[in-house]
Amino acid sequence: MNPNKTIWIAGANVWNEGKFSETNIAIRNGKITESGGTLLESESPDTQIIRADGKYLVPGLVDMHVHFREPGYSYKETIATGSRAAAKGGFTTVCTMPNLNPAPDSVENLQKQLDIIRKDAAVNVLPYATITQKRMGHELVDYNVLAPLVAGFSDDGTGVQDEDVMRKAMEGIAPTGKILAAHCEVEALLFNGYIHDGEYARAHGHRGICSESEWKEIERDIRLSEETGCRLHVCHISTKESVALIREAKARGVKVTCETGPHYLTFCDEDLQEHGRFKMNPPIRSRADRDALRQGIIDGTIDVIATDHAPHAENEKSKGLEKSAMGVVGLETAFAAVYTTMVKSGMISIERLVKIMTINARRILGLPMSAGINPGNNADLTLLDISAEWTVDPRQFASMGTATPYDGMTLTGCIAATIHNGEILC
Repeated sequence: MNPNKTIWIAGANVWNEGKFSETNIAIRNGKITESGGTLLESESPDTQIIRADGKYLVPGLVDMHVHFREPGYSYKETIATGSRAAAKGGFTTVCTMPNLNPAPDSVENLQKQLDIIRKDAAVNVLPYATITQKRMGHELVDYNVLAPLVAGFSDDGTGVQDEDVMRKAMEGIAPTGKILAAHCEVEALLFNGYIHDGEYARAHGHRGICSESEWKEIERDIRLSEETGCRLHVCHISTKESVALIREAKARGVKVTCETGPHYLTFCDEDLQEHGRFKMNPPIRSRADRDALRQGIIDGTIDVIATDHAPHAENEKSKGLEKSAMGVVGLETAFAAVYTTMVKSGMISIERLVKIMTINARRILGLPMSAGINPGNNADLTLLDISAEWTVDPRQFASMGTATPYDGMTLTGCIAATIHNGEILC
């Protein structure tokens, strides 16, 4: 970084205090140094001008739920490739889930991931530690020791089945102030299912996953959060019952937040195809579930869009709905998918999109710039072009994963620039 170089972003619609206004922003030495200043007419060796007329400048997008697979599964994704995909998708902060080997259930094991992050990450990568040892759902980890090093605690990929274990976990996590990010799934209700238990599954002879397997554990965890005071963040909700439960809990003052993924807002099980790029956990569900999720975005019940970016090797995703691995990639399509589905259609405003893709996650995680873009802030910014149309081609992804249900779709909205610590990444 050249400490003498100034980057001007000229004429953008700049986010501040919940609204946009056209202005110029100056960046120098990794910080926003000026807002509304007079722009020079031409560049110089120490000045770069980004002409942003008509584009929208927002705090860098935040994804609270990604899988970068390292350490342990680097043939699927690495922190280097995953963070480059994040930058390409406009994300300057991501939170990595603990489905790793070794699992980050101790400072020693977590340090292996932190060392790779320090060496290879293109953006800000905040790891989760596990709730239980090896994500096995039995023995608790040392929350007090791990808390200063992590975004929160999660056993993502599996729900904590034992209610007493989950209660003790919440009692241990609550004093740290960190979130418990819960993958809610009752394993006894899965019955070896792999897509939604709906019309498509019955018509094509597939084993279904019932909605109750998700909402039943959400119901339990909300009750435990209310009892313990632990901050509960419910991962990747997909059912109408989940939305209703969380809406009711928020009305009672329970410390609960939640996320859903772009694909749950775009697709329903009527859109499924016999390909692994439509297989993820939880599954794409019914039209009624999709519409309830959209309403949850509209009314604020759902706080955050998170991609659950879950790359696999190509041979792991090419075995159809039954045999393919669970998980799809999403970092490089997320903004356009949400913009096309929710904003272009008129369901929400661009201001609401900014809240669910950056501001709310910053508030939940305690990150800066939750109010707006102001002098003194770190220059972690995303420039959005809401008029550009493009066709999704996974062969152009920075991620090692290519399985996406958006393959071949034309979306509106793209990332014009991602700036992290004052450096233009793309």
